[in-house]
Amino acid sequence: MASSAEGDEGTVVALAGVLQSGFQELSLNKLATSLGASEQALRLIISIFLGYPFALFYRHYLFYKESYLIHLYHTFTGLSIAYFNFGNQLYHSLLCIVLQFLILRLMGRTITAVLTTFCFQMAYLLAGYYYTATGNYDIKWTMPHCVLTLKLIGLAVDYFDGGKDQNSLSSEQQKYAIRGVPSLLEVAGFSYFYGAFLVGPQFSMNHYMKLVQGELTDIPGKIPNSTIPALKRLSLGLFYLVGYTLLSPHITEDYLLTEDYDNHPFWFRCMYMLIWGKFVLYKYVTCWLVTEGVCILTGLGFSGFEEKGKAKWDACANMKVWLFETNPRFTGTIASFNINTNAWVARYFFKRLKFLGNKELSQGLSLLFLALWHGLHSGYLVCFQMEFLIVIVERQAARLIQQSPTLSNLAAITALQPFYYLVQQTIHWLFMGYSMTAFCLFTWDKWLKVYKSIYFLGHVFFLSLLFILPYVHKAMVPRKEKLKKME
Repeated sequence: MASSAEGDEGTVVALAGVLQSGFQELSLNKLATSLGASEQALRLIISIFLGYPFALFYRHYLFYKESYLIHLYHTFTGLSIAYFNFGNQLYHSLLCIVLQFLILRLMGRTITAVLTTFCFQMAYLLAGYYYTATGNYDIKWTMPHCVLTLKLIGLAVDYFDGGKDQNSLSSEQQKYAIRGVPSLLEVAGFSYFYGAFLVGPQFSMNHYMKLVQGELTDIPGKIPNSTIPALKRLSLGLFYLVGYTLLSPHITEDYLLTEDYDNHPFWFRCMYMLIWGKFVLYKYVTCWLVTEGVCILTGLGFSGFEEKGKAKWDACANMKVWLFETNPRFTGTIASFNINTNAWVARYFFKRLKFLGNKELSQGLSLLFLALWHGLHSGYLVCFQMEFLIVIVERQAARLIQQSPTLSNLAAITALQPFYYLVQQTIHWLFMGYSMTAFCLFTWDKWLKVYKSIYFLGHVFFLSLLFILPYVHKAMVPRKEKLKKME
C-alpha cells in the first residue's frame, strides 16, 4: 500500500511539474517572443481588446444604473488595466488625478487653477520622460500618462470656463464648459475609462457625463444600437493589425541605420523611406480603430444624427481611414490622423493663443507643445518643425496654383490628373517618411545619420521652396488677379 501511495504521489508531482512547465511555455514573455513582439507590446494589445468584454458588461448590466456604480466600474477596470501593464507604477496616474481634484476644489474656477494644472501636469509628465528615457521606444507608464495629462488640463480649462458668463464664451466653449462641481469619483471614472485610458481618444468631461447619465444612445430608454458600427471599426483595426504583424519584421526603422541601407542607390534609400513612412503609422491606426470600436460599443462614440435620421458614431474617431489612405496632401494626413488629439490642441491651446494676433506663431507654438508632449528627444522637435515647414510651403503652392491662370489651367487637364496624383502622393509620403524618421529614431545621432545618407533632402527641398515660391508667385500671378483678391 505504501509503495502504491508513493507511486501516486510521484505521479502527482510529475504532473504538477508538467503543468508548471506548460504554464511557463504559455507565459506572456514566451508568447510575445514567438510573435516577434515585446511583452509590453503584447500586454498593451491584450488590454486594448479587453475593452470589448468590459463594454459588453457595461451595456447589459450598468447602462442605466446609478452613476456612482458606473464611475466605480470605470475606475476599477481602468486601474486593473494600469496594474496589468505597469504594476505598482499605476500610482503616477492615481497621484496626478487626486492632486488635480484638489486643485479644482481648493483653487476653484480661477486662472490660477488652470496655470497650476498646466505647469504641474506637464512638469510631471516631462519629469517622467526624463527619468525613464532610453534610446528606443519603450511602452511604460508615461505612454498612458501623456493621454491623461491632456485630459486633466482640458478638465481644468472647462471647469474654469464653467464659471464665466455664457455670453462671453464661444459656442464651442459653451459646449464643453463644466457648470457643476465634479466629485473625486467622477474625475477618476473620467480619467480611467477603459476604452481610452491607454492610447486615447480624448473626450471631454461633459461628454463622459452624458454617457454615465444614459444620454448617449440612439434609442432613448434602451442601450445603444451600436454593435454593428463597433464591429466595423474592430474589423478594420484587425485588418491593419494583421498587415502590420506580417510586414513589421521586414520593414523596420533599424534598417535605416545599417550599412546595407547606406550602400544602396539613392533612389532605393528614398523609396524605402517612403514605404516605411507609410507603414510605420499603421501601428497607431490599429490601436485607434480598436479603441474607437470600444467607445462606440459603450455609446461614448455617439455624436447625434445625420439629416436623414441615421445615427452617427464618430465622436471618438481618431482616424478617417479613407482620407488617410487617399489624400495626397500633408494637411489631409493631419486632418485624418490622431483627430481627437489635434482637436484638443486646437481647442485648448491654439485658439487660446488668439491674443498673439499671429496665426503662424500660434501654430508654431502649438506644434512645439505637441513635440514636448510626445517627449524630450530631439527627434520630436525635428519632426514637428518639418510639419510646420511643410504645411506652410504646401499652402503657398496651393495658393500659387489657384491664383495663376497658367498653372490653374494646367492643373485642370483631366488626362493629366492621374499623373499629378501620383507625383503628389510620392512627394507626400516620401517627406512624411522623412519627418517620421526623426520621430521614430529619437536621438540626434541616429536621425542625423539617416538624414546625411539622403543629403537632408527634406530640409533642402522645402526650405528652397519656402524662399523661391514667393518670387514665382510674383512672376506668375497677374497684377489684376492680385487686385481682384484684394477687392
